Amino acid sequence: MDHDARTGAGLPGDPGDGGAYDVVVVGGGPAGLSAALVLARARRSVLVVDSGQPRNAPAAHAHGYLTRDGVPPGELLALGRQEVEDYGARVVPGRATALRPGGAGFALALDDGTSLHARAVVVATGLRDRLPELPGVAERWGTDVLHCPYCHGHEVSGQRIAVLGEEPHAAEEALLVRQWSDDVVLLLAEGVEVERLHLDRLAARGVEVVRGDAASLRLDGDALAAVVLADGAEVACRALVVAPRLHGADDLLRQAGAATETSGFGDFVVTEPSGLTSVPGLYATGNVASPAELVVDAVAAGSRTAIAVNFALAVDDADQALAAQRG
Repeated sequence: MDHDARTGAGLPGDPGDGGAYDVVVVGGGPAGLSAALVLARARRSVLVVDSGQPRNAPAAHAHGYLTRDGVPPGELLALGRQEVEDYGARVVPGRATALRPGGAGFALALDDGTSLHARAVVVATGLRDRLPELPGVAERWGTDVLHCPYCHGHEVSGQRIAVLGEEPHAAEEALLVRQWSDDVVLLLAEGVEVERLHLDRLAARGVEVVRGDAASLRLDGDALAAVVLADGAEVACRALVVAPRLHGADDLLRQAGAATETSGFGDFVVTEPSGLTSVPGLYATGNVASPAELVVDAVAAGSRTAIAVNFALAVDDADQALAAQRG
């Protein structure tokens, strides 16, 4: 088989019975497609269920990904889908609505009524962002309202950047953002207390601290110009850094009985480094399991998980062959 040509000849492709696969990957983002690519190259029959709603869709470009820095997120995913399909995996649009263990694997239902069976399932459904309830934030999200300086800090470097301080850890966020600009202001909401050491560090680095509750955003044409405080005062800025509350899109994992734990980011499914959950054969990878991962991290996580899945299936293949041999 000529892997370099990737013509599809000799590849596993559709398993032929219309609904049973070695692996179903739920989620067609960077982590899910990465897992599917590795598994398809390992000659596993793979189906990817892609809802078509990537978390980073509002962003114009993805950054920090070696050889792909600045690529539009949609283009990156289109390239990934093509590579996955070139190796014989299937990518179908849709949403998985039900997942339950059973029948030496898992039964899945899709929103179009399709029923599937998989020996193993990889869930890579990512996160849901719950944005601050500040008028204008949702509309500017991914343009000049940002959450990750590693993703978007360089694009606003040198500008006046405000950090919305609705939690004490915002002081540390402002200290980090200071690396990208000499002109940073922390908008510290009333009642939010910050350790003296953090305030001293901010002062030493020239970060302004303004007390007051943010009420709205003011635009200059189609660009952010200022944050308007509850008392009517305005704090000029060209970019605003906020901290959304992160929620794993883990409904399927919980439905299947995967254990969860509480962390600094909230309640998330417990996984081993491989992505294996507490349910044998059920894996979670990417942001659904590790909320702090960047795109490049999610791709790596998907690859690690796929390697673990393939090995587990290889052992199962051998055990089945041994059992058949012994009669």
